Amino acid sequence: QVQLVESGGGLVQAGGSLRLSCAASTLTFSRYAMGWFRQAPGKEREFVATISSGGGSTYYADSVKGRFTISRDNAKNTVYLQMNSLKPEDTAVYYCASRVSAGSSRRAEDYDYWGQGTQVTVSS
Repeated sequence: QVQLVESGGGLVQAGGSLRLSCAASTLTFSRYAMGWFRQAPGKEREFVATISSGGGSTYYADSVKGRFTISRDNAKNTVYLQMNSLKPEDTAVYYCASRVSAGSSRRAEDYDYWGQGTQVTVSS
């Protein structure tokens, strides 16, 4: 069982930045691909970004490409999501997820463990 704990959410004005962190409670973090997803009120959960176990491959949703950056520090068992140029439409609960595979995925059903989520609110 892997526990994931997100942090770093909050309230920010449009155009601002936030960095989300997700700490994993596993000794084998470097074997897991990681992803970030988000869910806005009344909407389905959607893919944001993913990173392979070694960090060499990353993929982004078109809506965040060029503004968000996913990264990881395997020595700290942590994955990050740097969010710049935030827009009101980025408002959502952000979840990190891990999958027992080296390869990254955009599909939520491919992930095995999920965090509780952290709220990001972007005001206009």
